[in-house]
Amino acid sequence: MFENSSILITGGTGSFGKAFVPMTLKTFNPKKVVIFSRDEMKQWEMAKIYDNDERVRFFIGDVRDKDRLWRALTGIDYVVHAAALKIVPKAEYDPFECIRTNINGAMNLIDIAIDRGVKKVVALSTDKACSPTNLYGATKLISDKVFISSNSYSANSDTVFSIVRYGNVMGSRGSVIPLFLKKSENNIFPITDERMTRFMISLEEGVKMVWHAFEDMLGGEIYVKKIKSMKITDIAKTINPNAKFSIIGIRPGEKLHEQMIGIDDAPHTYEYDEYFKILPAINNWSIDENRINSGKLVSPDFSYSSDINTEWMSSDELKNWIKNNYS
Repeated sequence: MFENSSILITGGTGSFGKAFVPMTLKTFNPKKVVIFSRDEMKQWEMAKIYDNDERVRFFIGDVRDKDRLWRALTGIDYVVHAAALKIVPKAEYDPFECIRTNINGAMNLIDIAIDRGVKKVVALSTDKACSPTNLYGATKLISDKVFISSNSYSANSDTVFSIVRYGNVMGSRGSVIPLFLKKSENNIFPITDERMTRFMISLEEGVKMVWHAFEDMLGGEIYVKKIKSMKITDIAKTINPNAKFSIIGIRPGEKLHEQMIGIDDAPHTYEYDEYFKILPAINNWSIDENRINSGKLVSPDFSYSSDINTEWMSSDELKNWIKNNYS
């Protein structure tokens, strides 16, 4: 699909970008992959990995800057939008900054992608956009809505927009696994709440879901991969069976469980072998046979939450993943 195409990833020096770029280069051999981000040091360090690969380009810029986006999207066929301010407590403390990046930045990207004739844009979302309880989640919900509605906005162009939503990424910056591995030496783990559960998805699984979205999308879909859940205490016990817990309480805006599909989305959600697809209620797209394809409508009371998941990750599975990624 990406053969001889040009791809740009916003926020490309983050955890997702660091997985997406090498996997995409190896699997599809695109003509060009542009890493667009505002942190020059992260770009400098990442560029060392691709020193001899002429397909990889680095472009310093901010999604808040429309002029810079205009220049960056020259000749680009596909965009992965991964740029976001996403630390929940920081978003609560600095809401204006979060809004400027997560909402205004999304609107800038949409406008420029349409004007530049980009073929497809996939935006990364989060479980926190589903029934949001914090400002970060609220900005991502608005961002999701904007990307979906932009398929009407871009009706006179060939640009289409869709979303991939996932929860806790194993081993990513800010995730609990590297924190627990670091704390393991002290035998005391900070636990927000012993009831807490999280979805468990690897970066590789996230990248493959984005690939699938690009292949399948007609515009307006939200793709949610089926993944396993795990209790936060079981993650800690897997890393160190002898560790003691220090209960620190849920942080401002933090959820007890991750939810990726709420009951309000059930009338427009379809199930497939490895994922769910939420179709937009606007323009009768949720009953469009081409968008539904082989999907089966979920039950009216369906929701997809980490605490009521039917699939759970075992300690052995997590141990194997840690061994393969941290040894």
